[in-house]
Amino acid sequence: MKYFLLLFVLLAAFTASAQENQFVSIPDSVETSKGPGYRLRSIFITGNKQTRDKFIRREMSVEEGDLIPADTLKTVLDLNQKRIFNLSLFTEVTVQVLKVDDSTIDWHINVIEQWYIIPEIAFQLADRNFNVWWKEQDRDVRRANIGLTLKHRNFRGNLEQLSGTAQIGYTQKFGLEYFKPYVDKKQHHGLGASFFFSKNEEMFFNTDSNKLQFVRTPRNFVIRRFEAAAVYVYRPGYASKHLVELRYRDYKVADTVVTLNPDYYAGASTEMKLLELYYRFDLNRVDNWNYPLKGFKLVGNFISRVGFRGINFQNLAYLEAGKFYNLGNKWYSANVIRARVMAPQKQPYAFRTALGIEPDYVRGYEYYVVDGAQFGLLRNTLKYELLNATIRNIPFKYLPVLPIRLYPKIFTDFGYVINKFPGNSFLNNRLLYSAGIGLDIVSAYDFKLRLEYTWNHLGEKGLFLHLNSE
Repeated sequence: MKYFLLLFVLLAAFTASAQENQFVSIPDSVETSKGPGYRLRSIFITGNKQTRDKFIRREMSVEEGDLIPADTLKTVLDLNQKRIFNLSLFTEVTVQVLKVDDSTIDWHINVIEQWYIIPEIAFQLADRNFNVWWKEQDRDVRRANIGLTLKHRNFRGNLEQLSGTAQIGYTQKFGLEYFKPYVDKKQHHGLGASFFFSKNEEMFFNTDSNKLQFVRTPRNFVIRRFEAAAVYVYRPGYASKHLVELRYRDYKVADTVVTLNPDYYAGASTEMKLLELYYRFDLNRVDNWNYPLKGFKLVGNFISRVGFRGINFQNLAYLEAGKFYNLGNKWYSANVIRARVMAPQKQPYAFRTALGIEPDYVRGYEYYVVDGAQFGLLRNTLKYELLNATIRNIPFKYLPVLPIRLYPKIFTDFGYVINKFPGNSFLNNRLLYSAGIGLDIVSAYDFKLRLEYTWNHLGEKGLFLHLNSE
């Protein structure tokens, strides 16, 4: 522990040269420490060449005509800047106060829009994480996916999302997806639909001593998948959202898979067909949805599956809760808990995965998979904001500014998987725990890179890389 503290002290010494982002500007002529308050006369929005004003205003906690107490003006400004930024449509959002008279103000909101039509030429590894591909799969380039996704994240300026995916490589995939967040004037209800088809020449069919076992059939596809879904979203306010989805799944595996593992699907079937009803509730009161530093979030998932072939029925509940604290002086902490329960506990192998597949894994156990019906996961992180800077005047239309944030951190994780049928697993039904140090790199377009050096309870240690948040 003393080495962790020493590291943070050394990192803190380099922060003097960092240029911090300034999102909120209040001129000296506006009094914020006393007085009854200010009437918000007008809100002017500029820079949104495509995004319609009404969708920006929908995220805000105030509207024209509201009375804002003087001593809360800066807090309200900061809150609304973050709410607009959480749309993930803009590279930068600035909010300024323009004083009209002693009791009246205007707001001037300026946004810099991102590039909404993003042709994503993806080179993605098929394995669970970078370390598994690098060490256990010998950096085999055949285990990579090369794909092209054309995604419009703000179609017609209505926040509609329209995307098409074509992918070759380890997984060959084709899909279309459409979602319109608001179909009513009050902007509460949204609808969407999607379908995907994919196939592989290789897949994992079993877990042996907490390691996945793979089967490959060259020039012949070992699994084919088809999915189609319709989704309804109800968002009554800023922080809460309800999602209901009805999805049909039709999967078929080669006879080789059933020969190697007759329990892959129920009844030694080579095919699985099911109808899935999915409900999700989000309560998100964090400051930044992409990389939260303070606030609270709660996510509840409830799934009911009825099988026509390869599975009988399944019900499961998954809960995630996170509390994020600003400790002051650029120090932050995060505590996240995740848990899942499933009934009945005995399920075909295809539905047993618990810990080991992102995002549900104990840091430091990236090389292992732990199957089971129930699991719990606790993550604790202490971090320091080493750098919060912005590179400006970049000669690129859709990225004129590039924010860069660096967060060195220390962390500890705990996990537990309950499995009444553990087989030869040595990580089931026992406490898993780890600790480590790391660095988070956060930038534009929701980019997050995590470098983590972790020790686990098995005495193993190593450097791990992840391209997502914790």
